[in-house]
This record gives sequence, C-alpha cells and structure tokens, in this order.
Amino acid sequence: MRSATCCLTTALVFAAALAVRPAAAHEPDPSYSYFGGLAAELTAPGQVPPGANDWSCKPAAAHSNPVVLLHGLSNDTVTWNTLSAVLTNAGYCVFTTTYGTGALGPVMGAITPVETSAQQISDFIDRVRAETGSDKVDLVGHSMGGAVPFYALNHLGAIPKIDHYVALAAPLHGSTVSGLANLQPLLESTAPGAELAAQCGPCQLSPGSKVAIDLNADPALAPDIRFTTVVSRYDEIATPWTTGLLDGPNVDDVVLQDLCPTDYTEHYELPADPVTVRVVLNALDPAHATPVSCTVVLPFTGPLGR
Repeated sequence: MRSATCCLTTALVFAAALAVRPAAAHEPDPSYSYFGGLAAELTAPGQVPPGANDWSCKPAAAHSNPVVLLHGLSNDTVTWNTLSAVLTNAGYCVFTTTYGTGALGPVMGAITPVETSAQQISDFIDRVRAETGSDKVDLVGHSMGGAVPFYALNHLGAIPKIDHYVALAAPLHGSTVSGLANLQPLLESTAPGAELAAQCGPCQLSPGSKVAIDLNADPALAPDIRFTTVVSRYDEIATPWTTGLLDGPNVDDVVLQDLCPTDYTEHYELPADPVTVRVVLNALDPAHATPVSCTVVLPFTGPLGR
C-alpha cells in the first residue's frame, strides 16, 4: 500500500497545485478535494490541518467533545485538509497527529505495527482529554485510522474515553487491497520479507490474520459508543468495500452510493468528499442533522465544477 500511495502522490504533484483555492483570512477554507490536502503538504510539509491543534481550545456546550482526527497510510496534513476546516468552522475543538511513522518520517504515518500505532493514538487521546478537560473525545478515522483504534478499545482501556466513533473506508475486517494482499506470502517467503511484513501495520491486516482477529472490530464490546461507518463501492484500498461495515444496534452504516449515486469517490478522496463530510457532521451532532445534498463527485478531484 505504501508504494502504491507514493506512486500516486508523484503522479498527482502538478495537478494538485491547480486544485486548491487560497484560504480566507478569517476562517479555514475547505478544499473538498484530495488534491487540496496534497497541495498543502507540497507547499509546507507537515503543516497542521486548518484549524486543528489549538491547545487553548475549550469545547463549548454545543459541541462538548473535542474531535480527534486519525489519518490512514498518509499523514494528517494530506488527509484532513478539508474536514479539519469544516469542523473548526462549525465550532469544534479539533486535534490531529501523524502517528505510526517510520523511515519516511512524518511524510507517511500508520506504517508501524498496529500495536505501536494504537498505543500512540491512545496516548494522544489522553493528552487531548487532559488539555481540554474533557472526559471523552469523538474519533473520526480514515482507513487505518478508522481500524487501529479498535485495538485500543480491546486492549488499552480506551472504551470509556470515546463517545462517537466514525470510521471512513476502514479495513475493519482486514483488506485484500484489490488483490495485492495475495502477494504477501511471497514477501514472507524470505527472511528480510518476513521481517518487513512484521513491522508493517497495513501488512498485518490481511483478512483472517492474527492481528485482524486481535483487532476485534466488534461494536458490541462498547455498547455506549455510537459507531458510524462510511464506505464507497469504488474503494480500491479497503477491499472488499464491505470490510468497512459494522453490525449492531449502536451502528449506523453508510454506503455513499446509496445516498448519492453520482458520488464516485474512492479511497483517497473520501475524507474530503462533501457527502462524507455531511455524514460526519450529522454523526457527531445527530440532534442537528441536516439532509445530504447530492452532487457529482469525482475521484481525487472532488465535486464537479467546484
């Protein structure tokens, strides 16, 4: 998955600069495009997503839980360029971190073993709670960031610290990565390959693997947490796309194309997709939910004509 992401990033470098609009001076300006986050990373690598990590922010009564955004095999700059701005503008205290980094540094997170990433996420949640004085946080995670926290729920005592848990295109039951996972036995057939696979978090989540089983993505273990999943039938990374769904009375499963047939969002665009953004806002504040407004959304680039 890492090599595929790096190739994709290289291919989109020049197009990215054309996709982002200048930010308004008075508030963060969401791009609603994967390219917008990519352009932000290329312009100023490692910059905090718009509006995030104001450690003086104290949650207001209307939004009493701070929101923790967790990226997938990427970083927080690229992944949350849109949603961080939207949530900040809506009055939330928003916090992000690039966890699970390795040899590539903050350019690419979520690559360390699931157990390591989960501990870093758990520690960050504790820091957010301490700094804001909040008992609980709301989690919004994309891809690995939507799956790894289940390890924290099962093994690190995170259940009482989370109110809403929103998972976007998460490999909750493992991922075949459009068939690439079938190559893993070949990788593990050599000693260097086996060592690499053991240290690669995404490699650990092949369907049926020990780590995928230990992850135990079962909402029944935390009946007081409200889970929302969002998946796209056009996902090319978290595959089959049904891996991102949960089952239980405390779960809301959303398939984008069931809401909006003209939404062609795939894995990378999904956190910036305006339909997904509205679903997230509704999940975090169901008392003030508003209907989704459908439009044509293209892979990577976002809403048509924007």
